[in-house]
Amino acid sequence: MHQTIDEFITAVQVAIDNALANSTLQAALSDFGYTPERLAQGRSLHASALVAHLQQRAEYGDQASATAALQQTRDTAEKSYMRLVKIARIAYKDNPGALVRLDLNGKRKRSLSGWLLQAQQFYSNLLAAPDLLDSLKQYGVTAQKVKAAQAELAAVAAANLAQEQEKGQAQTATQVRDTALDALSDWFSDFIAIARIALEDEPQMLEAMGVMEPS
Repeated sequence: MHQTIDEFITAVQVAIDNALANSTLQAALSDFGYTPERLAQGRSLHASALVAHLQQRAEYGDQASATAALQQTRDTAEKSYMRLVKIARIAYKDNPGALVRLDLNGKRKRSLSGWLLQAQQFYSNLLAAPDLLDSLKQYGVTAQKVKAAQAELAAVAAANLAQEQEKGQAQTATQVRDTALDALSDWFSDFIAIARIALEDEPQMLEAMGVMEPS
């Protein structure tokens, strides 16, 4: 079974800390080049990997929050948009030009990009046509209400941009974490290989470092 990242980071810390805390282990390992100074290098790599790992988790947490905020913002905007679309279809049922101008025929786009463009066409073209706006007044729809709904749409576009930025930061954090983990893994694999040689006659000392011999 492969170790998780958490398990690996913990195993490295246990091995290094216990090696540094045990004078007998230090003496045995120093004979094979793993002096306290060299172990301190491993501890530094471990610290960097741990920071990068925690930062990656934080960034993905931020991305999740941004995704939830985007969905909530879209839900709010879509409710207002669909209410206006339904009213407009009634108001302009005998005006094919208005139906095309406002893109009221057919289904609403489901992709975020398509939906944003479709809704923006509706709001922009409606607000640019006073005669069409006048036709909506009898249904309680004013220019102010249309502009308020358009502002909700703008909030969705802003939330989408924020979510994309968080996604990029999370991906970058993953690359940084993976690079740090690779460096730590390279150091640790060599360290453990040498420790097995240095302590081949004292398996209990390996166990003191948290290293178990394969059964």
